[in-house]
Amino acid sequence: MKEKNLAGIIAHQLRHHAPFTAAGSLAGILLMYLCFQIGLTRPAVTRAFWLLHPAHVLLSAFVTTAMYRHVARSSFWKALVIGYLGSVGIGTLSDSLIPYAGEWILSMEHHDAHIGFIEKWWLINPLALLGIAGGYLLPKTKLPHFGHVLLSTWASLFHMMMAHGDQAPMTAGLAAGIAVFLFLAVWLPCCTSDIVFPLLFTGYIPPCSCPGQAHSHEEKV
Repeated sequence: MKEKNLAGIIAHQLRHHAPFTAAGSLAGILLMYLCFQIGLTRPAVTRAFWLLHPAHVLLSAFVTTAMYRHVARSSFWKALVIGYLGSVGIGTLSDSLIPYAGEWILSMEHHDAHIGFIEKWWLINPLALLGIAGGYLLPKTKLPHFGHVLLSTWASLFHMMMAHGDQAPMTAGLAAGIAVFLFLAVWLPCCTSDIVFPLLFTGYIPPCSCPGQAHSHEEKV
């Protein structure tokens, strides 16, 4: 029964977040168009990714740990493992691995995985630990899911923009392909990580929150 309930929660999350995520993907394409119009260079795009991805990991670590801590009240070490996997693991899938798959399929010139917790371990891992500590100590804090989705969308976008050659044309087909992978990069990982992932390790399965609402750890979510 619990498995059926959990599957229903995940399906409900994905169904209600799909339009919201699609709108975010279209906004990402518009942002990409503006970046190309102003002539944003690949080094600038790279700096943007390495700003947004760590911020995404920090926020995700905080929310995942706070959600788990609020419900489970377990030891710090268990919360540490869940918070790390839920932020670094899912954040890497969302910001790096799914965009990389898109870059490879779309034959983008500079496709590369850019695994943050390996390439910049000295930045990503401490920020994840900081977020975990914050979520463990402040499990009743409210944070908007909207912010998480935006950070993830932007990080995934700039990851894919890094793979685009400076002289390569941005065709309508390529832009459409990027939009599809932006949607996939945000939809499944981010729409389940803040709530469903940490609660997989507890006996409590909450009702679904709607897109744009804050995650409340002051009451049953």
